[in-house]
Amino acid sequence: MKTVIHFDNKLIPVYFSSENKQPMQRTLKLLTNALDHKIRNGKQALKKCLTSLISIEIEGSEAILHSKSEFDSLALSLY
Repeated sequence: MKTVIHFDNKLIPVYFSSENKQPMQRTLKLLTNALDHKIRNGKQALKKCLTSLISIEIEGSEAILHSKSEFDSLALSLY
């Protein structure tokens, strides 16, 4: 399943796997809260990933953040 969130003045596609057991709205709220927190308080490498973010993939309790450079992509725990 695919949806879109508004983050850092961009529309970012978010892809969900069919095995997610949490409601999509709750997961999106956790995701946006975590992203907002990390863009304000995260380390430099994380901020670099967030500024070049192109898509997000939700797998279980983790969000895989895909950036323009594959070396900047990382996983973020939601729970």
